[in-house]
Amino acid sequence: MDRTERFYKIDRMLNDRRVVPIGDFLNALEVSLATFKRDLEYMRDRFNAPIVWDRVLRGYRFEEYDRQNTSYALPGLWFNESEIYALLSMQQLLKGVQPGLLEPHITPLLSRILGLLAGRENMSGEVQKRIKVIQMASRSAPTQCFEQVSTALLSRRCLKVIHYNRQRDEEIERVVSPQRLVHYRDNWYLDGWCYLRKALRSFSLDGFRKVDMIEAPAEDIQAQLLDAELGSGYGIFGGSKISTACLRFSPQRAKWVSNEHWHPQQRGEFDKKGYYLLEIPFGDPRELLMDILRHGSDVEVVEPEELRAMIRETVRSMSAIYRE
Repeated sequence: MDRTERFYKIDRMLNDRRVVPIGDFLNALEVSLATFKRDLEYMRDRFNAPIVWDRVLRGYRFEEYDRQNTSYALPGLWFNESEIYALLSMQQLLKGVQPGLLEPHITPLLSRILGLLAGRENMSGEVQKRIKVIQMASRSAPTQCFEQVSTALLSRRCLKVIHYNRQRDEEIERVVSPQRLVHYRDNWYLDGWCYLRKALRSFSLDGFRKVDMIEAPAEDIQAQLLDAELGSGYGIFGGSKISTACLRFSPQRAKWVSNEHWHPQQRGEFDKKGYYLLEIPFGDPRELLMDILRHGSDVEVVEPEELRAMIRETVRSMSAIYRE
């Protein structure tokens, strides 16, 4: 193990045990006594590690210190997968912010993130070179549109919007009572009450052609109702009428899908032949249909019949395109 890893190993051993004898350190770190002592001195001098020798108990221990207000902290890239993803995603998001009122506040945040990523000299540059967070299929909403939506959302005002419906290729004027912003699959959506449809809807912000905040106060809809209507089924498209899809994956594809998280209420099991059966609640089938198709012939929709019919029709249309 390299030096930084040894620092973390020493720290874990001292945290896990009250006192650690020298022999235990040497066996765990697989280093000489001289190297171990140099590591201790470095941790004390550079990181303010409160490590002391206990003459009575014959071992090293942490001196009593306030963990919340101490200057002792180890650097390094010893993050778990969610932490490193969060840091790099925040870095990319902050880099993408256009110059404006927040610029004096964003610059220190970026510096702080780089500091967290910097475990050794030039480590932050190495992190950005060696670890990439790739954002796919993101659709940018105009800055002014996002500002209007977020302002109305937090000040509890209604919005008059012109929304482009891609499926019908038409622009529709609506009045929307904004409830919450959702960042999903690298895109922003607004959950709100649509007075035109007299129902809750999710709108992609990049579909807003024009946004105006109006004086009418926004209604407050309980989070439980929002989740029940828009968040109970699969994907971003909600609906109060929920069905259950049963998908049967081939033994080969099951090796990956069985470890994937599709929905909080999903249920999955292997059958005797090694196929993986995945049950998922869904309301609007559009997004589920797309995700099923990306698995090609390695997945079969067992039920419901309505979803099977949609897959058959889609595959039939695709086959017609590729006929010679």
